[in-house]
Amino acid sequence: MTAQGPLPIPPPQPGAITLARHGEPALSRKVRLSSREYRAFWARYEVTGLLPGQTPPAMLVGFVETCHVLIASTRLRARESAEAVGKGRTFTEEALFVEAPLPPPNWPSWVRLSPRLWGFFARFWWWFFNHHEGGETRRQAEARAEEAALMLERQAYDGWNVVVLAHGFFNLLVGRALRRHGWRMTRSEGYKYWSTRRFERG
Repeated sequence: MTAQGPLPIPPPQPGAITLARHGEPALSRKVRLSSREYRAFWARYEVTGLLPGQTPPAMLVGFVETCHVLIASTRLRARESAEAVGKGRTFTEEALFVEAPLPPPNWPSWVRLSPRLWGFFARFWWWFFNHHEGGETRRQAEARAEEAALMLERQAYDGWNVVVLAHGFFNLLVGRALRRHGWRMTRSEGYKYWSTRRFERG
C-alpha cells in the first residue's frame, strides 16, 4: 500500500457579516429648513455624537459579543455606537464605511422641509440626477461599497464573524454588493437607528 500523507484541512466555514446602523445622534430633526440650512444641518450631523441615554438592542449586542472583528466608520456617531455595543473591546475605524453624501437640490429659500424630507429628496437627486456638487458621485459610492464588501468577505472567509457600525444608506450599498457576490441576507431590521442586516454564505 502506498503511504498517504496527512489529510488536507478543510477551509473554515465562512463567518457572518452584520451591517448595523449607528444609534440616534444628538441633533433634533424637529425643525423646518431651507436648502441652504439643510446643508448646514447635514454638516453638523456628520460631526455629532450620540444622544445620551440610549441602550443598544440586545440582538446587536449579542452579535458583537460573538464576533471576531468589530469595525466602525470614522464618523463620531458610528465610533460611539461601536463603543456602546462593544463594552470596552477594541474596534477598527475605517473611513471606507462613511455615509454617502447628501447635497440637497438648490430649491428656493421659501421651500422649507423637515430634515427627513430633505434627506429623501437629496438622495433622490444624487441617485437619479447625479447631483453631487463636486463631492462623491453615485458611481464612486458604489465602487467604494464594492471595495468595502470585498474587504468584509476576505475576513469572513477566514471564518470570522464581522460586525460593522456604520450608516443606513451606505450599509444598503454594501449589502447590495454582498448579495451580488452570493451572500444571503438572513436578517433585516429596516433602516432605523441600531438596525441590523446580517449576511451569511452557504
